[in-house]
Amino acid sequence: MKYDKILLEHGNGGLLSHELISEYFLPRFKNPYLERLEDSAVLTIGNHKFCFTTDSYVISPVFFPGGNIGSLAVHGTVNDLSVCGGKPLYMSCGFILEEGFPFESLQTIIKTMSEAAAEANVKIVTGDTKVVARGAADGIFINTSGIGIVEYPGTLSVKNIRPDDVIIVNGTIGDHGAAVIRARENLSLSSDMLSDSAPLNGLIAEILKVSPNVHCMRDATRGGLGAILAEIAKSAQVFINVDEKSIPVQDNVLAICEILGFDPLFLANEGKMILFCPKSDADKILKTMHKHKYGRNAAVIGSVRKATQGRVVLKTSIGGERMIDLPTGELVPRIC
Repeated sequence: MKYDKILLEHGNGGLLSHELISEYFLPRFKNPYLERLEDSAVLTIGNHKFCFTTDSYVISPVFFPGGNIGSLAVHGTVNDLSVCGGKPLYMSCGFILEEGFPFESLQTIIKTMSEAAAEANVKIVTGDTKVVARGAADGIFINTSGIGIVEYPGTLSVKNIRPDDVIIVNGTIGDHGAAVIRARENLSLSSDMLSDSAPLNGLIAEILKVSPNVHCMRDATRGGLGAILAEIAKSAQVFINVDEKSIPVQDNVLAICEILGFDPLFLANEGKMILFCPKSDADKILKTMHKHKYGRNAAVIGSVRKATQGRVVLKTSIGGERMIDLPTGELVPRIC
């Protein structure tokens, strides 16, 4: 990297985030668990497999349509564990509070965090609280870690993606990013717009019950669907075809994108995951997803081909083709 200081762009899940991790953190912390670069580390202890993850939440504003920083922290941790085939069990929670942060806001965040944990059937079992001087933070930051047990017999990893796999997304993309942008910019739009922030462990558990052949799942958060697909293609060294017409996007999200010049492919999600499986299993997986409240709009959006160099090509709605790569530039800072 040719930078002497950290930029906001280093945290957006795009190209500079990838370079920061690969050039700074990986060489120093190198080990087989970290090198997988999955959403959670999968660890074998004795005769049991566990998944372990950590994340920090710095979203602005901390309250947004459809949730707040507390529910977001629980959902994000639960989903990172779940897409690795884990059953989330326990979480830690660390609060960094700025002097002057309102107690009323803190009580609301704690309440919704408790409710989110109850819905996901996880327990917050340990934590920490720090208070910093006024101006040393931005209201509230939350750090979480989570641990779960892996009972799925297969291994979910980008390394297991195969040619002829199909790609499924569990619903409309860009909802979280659009909701946060609307709240942040105080945009006046006639239609309701809510974040998709939700726990996906129940949905994923149902999927893994009906198919022993799922190859990979990923949580499509920072950088959105486009960044995650580009990252997967490079890591798995496969050619990914995606059909724009098949990607579910709400009209109000498209409206936000048209107004502000964003691409829904790169807007953040907090309740969406991407799944790779053999074509033969796609129908039963889709039927299972459509029965669940967090999978009603699930759709097959593309497929995988063998390649010597990983890349993603989008077949556009007008019949052309467009290369999808890791985004550069800071689309929406502090989105999660």
